[in-house]
Amino acid sequence: MLTITRALFDQIVAHARADHPDEACGVVAGPEGSGRPERFIPMLNAARSPTFYEFDSADLLKLYRELDDNDEEPVIIYHSHTATEAYPSRTDISYANEPGAHYVLVSTADTDDAGPFQFRSFRIVDGEITEEDVKVVEAY
Repeated sequence: MLTITRALFDQIVAHARADHPDEACGVVAGPEGSGRPERFIPMLNAARSPTFYEFDSADLLKLYRELDDNDEEPVIIYHSHTATEAYPSRTDISYANEPGAHYVLVSTADTDDAGPFQFRSFRIVDGEITEEDVKVVEAY
């Protein structure tokens, strides 16, 4: 289960909406080994595409150096889907190289008549997708 604060949830959704119609992407870091998402890090979609996201390689290198310096790890890796449901694509699965991370997808398309977005979390390990519950809390 992914437990996330309301503030972080809202920041991820706001980023997805702000970058629409392009896909948004980013990371939420937390203390190494804690599994607790704490620090919101929106990233630039270097692809600037409505159907694809790509972290800028220089930004990604900088991010991982910063995480190492702060004894943090990527707890959540998120991106948005602008025209499809919030479910990992084949490309998303091939890019999933953090087995300990929660992969959050936000859909900014109204694909299920449930409103203007979906927020879903998955574990992706060795190409296997497992959806998990998301619990939104006011504070940890």
